[in-house]
Amino acid sequence: MGVEGTWEYFSNLIYKHRKKKKQMQTVSLKVRMDCEGCGRKMKQIMSRVKGAKQVDVDVKQMKVTVTGYIEPKKVLKAAQATKKKVEMWPYVPVSLEPYPYISASYDKKAPPNMVRSVPNTATITETLVNENYVRMFSDDNPYACSIM
Repeated sequence: MGVEGTWEYFSNLIYKHRKKKKQMQTVSLKVRMDCEGCGRKMKQIMSRVKGAKQVDVDVKQMKVTVTGYIEPKKVLKAAQATKKKVEMWPYVPVSLEPYPYISASYDKKAPPNMVRSVPNTATITETLVNENYVRMFSDDNPYACSIM
């Protein structure tokens, strides 16, 4: 192991311990705010989060948007430290929701042209069960069906 091998060994050690730079993210939260004082308090606390570059507070929509090199979990935890009711922003534009008029997505408190985001109801287990039935009654293998 000559000089070149030693140099390569030390450079690998240095590069392994470097932290990856976080990507710029935007985190939106729904926070129960009653007045402008609550909005100022949220802005002050969110601006203290490490990596936060910009904080926007909309008291009317009860929305706090934090932009920067941040982690959503840390932003949510900092917001929950205020003892206010906090959740991730649950609303999406009507045009993005495939079924905006079902009862689960309708919300009276939603901002205009927004509905609550509803997760897809199809799950992996349902598709596996259906696939097993298809294999059981297959035309390719007539001996696969024990009922007949």
